Amino acid sequence: MNWVSLFAVFFIIWWVVLFATLPFGLRTQDEDDDVTLGTTASAPRGPHMLRALIRTTIVSLIVFGFLYFLTRGLGLSIDDIPRIVPRYD
Repeated sequence: MNWVSLFAVFFIIWWVVLFATLPFGLRTQDEDDDVTLGTTASAPRGPHMLRALIRTTIVSLIVFGFLYFLTRGLGLSIDDIPRIVPRYD
């Protein structure tokens, strides 16, 4: 796999992990009992995107490293996943 393919796989993993981890550590205005006029109570209390981006990058690197180890280190591929539905020939 060349570096462009590796980057593409990492990019996809990064976006999936971003949306999976985005709510972690989020405090709403309602939880802090300090709702700013003109905003909804479920709006975030303050900026937390930098922490979310750092957390996403770290988790994505771990997932990507595990995937890279499975494919390069152990030689596994998508064909090694057993079939869930049995074949009736």
